[in-house]
Amino acid sequence: MSIIPTELENYAEAHTDPESDLLKQINRETYAQVLHPLMLSGHLQGRLLSLLSKLIRPRRILEIGTFTGYSAICLAEGLAEDGLLFTIEANEEMAPRINQYFSRTDKSSQLRPITGNAIQVIPTLRETWDLVFIDADKANYSTYFDLVVPAVRKGGLIIADNVLWKGKVVEQNDGKSSNKNTDAILAFNEKVHRDERVSNLLLPVRDGLLIIQKN
Repeated sequence: MSIIPTELENYAEAHTDPESDLLKQINRETYAQVLHPLMLSGHLQGRLLSLLSKLIRPRRILEIGTFTGYSAICLAEGLAEDGLLFTIEANEEMAPRINQYFSRTDKSSQLRPITGNAIQVIPTLRETWDLVFIDADKANYSTYFDLVVPAVRKGGLIIADNVLWKGKVVEQNDGKSSNKNTDAILAFNEKVHRDERVSNLLLPVRDGLLIIQKN
């Protein structure tokens, strides 16, 4: 899913802080045992999420789309001492795996995994968010954004994954056909870019990360 050549990605990883033993295991087991393993954030993106979290020392993090827990563990590395991370996963079959991995982190007491529909769950979480990571079904990205923006503190971050959608966001310009997920990502990117409540930076990291800051 990387946008840059494999050789450059390997060089970048070799000159980036390594994954922890647990993250390496999650990475390995996700690719060996779970469908659609490319949904995992992976080494470079995981270290970027960790760095951004450490820079702002969030008290409250919301993750929409847990998958196997890799990105949540990376984000939790920056949590304040009294911080909490809430992460929502729609696939209930992932819960045992997520819980098992979370139990092995030194932040386990600060992690709040939730199984359910994020659109229904988010309004029940009466929190002010310092950091939100959106990495779930692409069709609802705009809905998730609308749900969380009012609850993000001024200066807080929203990070959205897969905003380049394997390069499909530019294929329409060549007259190629689209699909609902591509259309949803295009609409989301444009929506955020035009929203005066936020500032945004689209980074071509892996499959594209949109870094959004509440004004």
